[in-house]
Amino acid sequence: MTLSSFFQLVRWKNLVMIALIQILFKYVYFPSFSVDTALSNFTFAILVFTTLIIAAAGYIMNDIYDVEADKINKPTKVLVSRKISKKQANFLYNIFNSLGLLCGLYVAHTVDKLSFVAIFVITILLLKVYNSDLKKRPIIGNVIVSLLVSMSILIVGVFDIIPMVTEENDINQYYAFRVLIDYAVFAFIFMLLREMVKDAEDVNGDKYMNMKTLPIILGRKRANTVIFALSFFPLIIITFYSFNSFSNVPFVLAYMLIVVLMPLLYFMTKILYAKSKKDYIRASRLLKLIMLLGIFSIVILSLTIYYADR
Repeated sequence: MTLSSFFQLVRWKNLVMIALIQILFKYVYFPSFSVDTALSNFTFAILVFTTLIIAAAGYIMNDIYDVEADKINKPTKVLVSRKISKKQANFLYNIFNSLGLLCGLYVAHTVDKLSFVAIFVITILLLKVYNSDLKKRPIIGNVIVSLLVSMSILIVGVFDIIPMVTEENDINQYYAFRVLIDYAVFAFIFMLLREMVKDAEDVNGDKYMNMKTLPIILGRKRANTVIFALSFFPLIIITFYSFNSFSNVPFVLAYMLIVVLMPLLYFMTKILYAKSKKDYIRASRLLKLIMLLGIFSIVILSLTIYYADR
């Protein structure tokens, strides 16, 4: 196994994205709201590492279960059984999850909330059940992945904000956490759409594996219509949320309308007529970009609040 194969196996680009998002909330968003935080820089680094290594284990398990489907869906990118043995992949999966649980236990102990380690246990179990069974079923598998992605945002607040809540600061702490929930919901919605698009992209290999994803049950054309219809939910929610929350912050409002909503409208026009694998790959990448740009708005909002208070 080469270093290049290892980085591909753990989806290093996705891991960097998760780490960046968590760092933005910790070091840009939280200071702008002057919230009390529980994690030191070192302990926060352990939390990020825990999140990434468990996510990496999930990606490894995904490749183990998807070997045959990937030979059809993306034959040039198959790693397990070609560049990495199944034995090596399983070894890494077990080591990563064990290390993740130990690190998670340390972070939970540091904030005096040992029960919080259940978050990591549940995440590992969900990833296992998802890869072995739920991903074969319509919608439910997409929902599980989307929930886990949104949890990678929420977990920063759970470990850093919640343990520091007191009677004196509860309003400010919970308000900051509520905004974190808003962004987690945003990530969930766009990840759900993206997972549905990826199902349409991988329909040939999934059929071979006897999966029952939405595009297989309905056909790609009808699945496109469903994705298009579901896209109206984030369109309406983001529009309402932007005007309701950022009407007094014109720069942030303009950012959400131009940088997030306009690409979403463009995605909707493209997905309705998507046919080829390339169409779905482009649509999936566009949704990923929209999700990142939407989450990045927290930087714009935080900087606006910071300079408004000076």
